[in-house]
Amino acid sequence: MLSNLNNQNKAYFFAGIAIFFWSTVATAFKLSLEHLEPIQLVLYSTLFSICVLFIIVIYQGKFHLIRDFSRNDLTKCALLGFLNPCLYYIILFKGYDALPAQEAMVINFSWPIMLVILSIPILKQTIDIKSFLSIIVCYFGVVVIATNGDVFSMHFENPFGVLLMLISTVIWSLFWLFNTKNSNDSLVSLFLIFMFSFPFILIFVFLSNSFVIPSFKGLIGSIYVGCFEMGVSLVLWQSALKISTTVSRIASLVFITPFLSLVILHFVLGETILFSTIVGILLISIGLFLQKYFTSKT
Repeated sequence: MLSNLNNQNKAYFFAGIAIFFWSTVATAFKLSLEHLEPIQLVLYSTLFSICVLFIIVIYQGKFHLIRDFSRNDLTKCALLGFLNPCLYYIILFKGYDALPAQEAMVINFSWPIMLVILSIPILKQTIDIKSFLSIIVCYFGVVVIATNGDVFSMHFENPFGVLLMLISTVIWSLFWLFNTKNSNDSLVSLFLIFMFSFPFILIFVFLSNSFVIPSFKGLIGSIYVGCFEMGVSLVLWQSALKISTTVSRIASLVFITPFLSLVILHFVLGETILFSTIVGILLISIGLFLQKYFTSKT
């Protein structure tokens, strides 16, 4: 079927599959965390994602490209592996464990704005007043969600959970910013990053004395998260960006993800979708759209 599609349609197809899987992961996180602690879910999910990435690297005939990585490249992969998946997913899963899935998911969706903020000191980029206002709009949406709509009282239902989710956006953004100058093959780099992350995760498991053999449901959750959130989805997304005529055509599709996630959360987990969540997600989406629009104009 794919052979009959042109490149742009293939890009939409790959991106659509990735977005569907990303829309299910908030539900998958919550269900899996009923059977595993956050650090345990990170351990087993990363293990399965390494297996999936290894299979894809072999299938695409890219394993020999590892020889092209210098010692400095491998050191960078190790440091990036500590950031993600190790540190990022430990904090992300703890945030999901502390908050309702809809709140955690929508706050995490604000990471592109954090990417813009951190690009100022790291990449020496500048932003104008319009971009700054889009950041304000986005994070006002986060406040609406965190306060369940009672923004004037500034009473946060679970400030620790909100803090964890915001920290996760910082780590995720740092990971991609530090990865911008990577000139090696993206798939092989991702495989090596996940490989190097695993010893760090084992150290966290050892220090927290939290190693357990997962139950059947915990194992299924880990396989799903490892294969479709960490592994296949990233590869499909990278492929879509590579073959699309313009990046913006594919990047704009990300805005579908949180809305589809809310639908799945409601019907699978039975979470009542709060009005404050809807308002917050609209504000965050508007902020992200404005940021994208102003960036493309300049």
